[in-house]
Amino acid sequence: MEPVEPTPVKFFCGVLYSDAEKLQQAFVLMQQKYGPVEWTSPAFAFDMTDYYDPEMGDSIQRLFYSFENLVNPKALAQIKIDCNEIEGLLAVDGLRKVNLDPGYMDYDKVVLASAKYAGHKIYLDFGIYADTTMMYRKGNYYPSEWCFPDYKSGDYKELFLHIRAQYKGQLRKLNK
Repeated sequence: MEPVEPTPVKFFCGVLYSDAEKLQQAFVLMQQKYGPVEWTSPAFAFDMTDYYDPEMGDSIQRLFYSFENLVNPKALAQIKIDCNEIEGLLAVDGLRKVNLDPGYMDYDKVVLASAKYAGHKIYLDFGIYADTTMMYRKGNYYPSEWCFPDYKSGDYKELFLHIRAQYKGQLRKLNK
């Protein structure tokens, strides 16, 4: 079988933030780089771990942006590099106030970009790995055994189903 180009995927970004002004600046910078944000989730308290507290403070929130433009999945490594640069630009005294976790969704899975190696992750490029975080099956998302506790909680299932519905609609329009 001859290789074919992959179906475009839905780009989204999970955002941890402790400073609303820095969040707004990240929102503007990301749209300048990747085009319009199609949807913004409600904010969730990020309280399942205190891992980021020393850097970001203890009032951390998480929300998700989904972007209007579909992307080639191979773009994920460069997107993660770009997001790291945005985080650095918005840091205060070397401490991040916004943490950008880019990922993509296709029909079957949610994939996050990671700069950290683990046995289950697949190397992409530029020191970045793909981390399959959730799988879609029979109308629902199921977390992988190695995903972050907040993804395992089930709090995000409805928002990922919402983003998936947007994605399916976009693909239908592309395939007309």
